[in-house]
Amino acid sequence: MQSKKVYYHRAGSAFSSTLFASQLMQLTEQYFSLKPDIPIFFLCIGSDRVLGDSLGPIIGYKLEKMLLYPFQVFGTLSRPVHAINLCPTLLRLSALHHAPLTIAIDASIGKKESVGCITLSNRSIRPGTGVSKRLPQIGQISITGIVSEDCFDVSSRLQNIRLGLVMELADCICNGIKTYQEMLIS
Repeated sequence: MQSKKVYYHRAGSAFSSTLFASQLMQLTEQYFSLKPDIPIFFLCIGSDRVLGDSLGPIIGYKLEKMLLYPFQVFGTLSRPVHAINLCPTLLRLSALHHAPLTIAIDASIGKKESVGCITLSNRSIRPGTGVSKRLPQIGQISITGIVSEDCFDVSSRLQNIRLGLVMELADCICNGIKTYQEMLIS
C-alpha cells in the first residue's frame, strides 16, 4: 500500500499549476503502470445552491469544457452530484466502467490558516463530513479546496463564503488539471 501523501497549495498568484500537475502525475502513475488505458473520472461533488459547497460543481462546469479523453467529468452546475444523488451516481459510474481512476473534488473546511488552500492527496474523501453527513468514501485521489474554518455552525457559515474565494480555488484547480492533461498528451 502506498504511503499517504497530501500536498498543500496556496491559491492565488503563488499557485503553480506546473507543480500541482507534476504532483498529480506522481499520484496517478501507479494506476497507469497497472492499466495504461484506464479512464479517469473527475467526480466534482457539491451543491450549486450553497455557495460554500459550490466549488465541485463550478470546477465540473469548467472541466467539462476543456478536458479530452480519457477524462470524464461528473458533477457540474447543471447536473451537480451532492448528498441526495451521490449513491445513485456512484452506481451509474460503476456501470460505465468497473474500475476507473476516480479523482474526487470537493470543498472542505479546515484550520483558519488553511482557508484558501488546495489539497491534493492519494487518499479518498468522505463528502459531507464537515456538516455531519454520513456518505461513502470516494475516489482513489482527492482534491479539495478549503473554503472555511471549522466552527460551531458550519452549515450557516457555508452560506456566507465569498464567491471570490471559491472562484480563485476553482481557477487554480482547473489550471492545474489542464496542465496535467497537457503533460499526459505530450
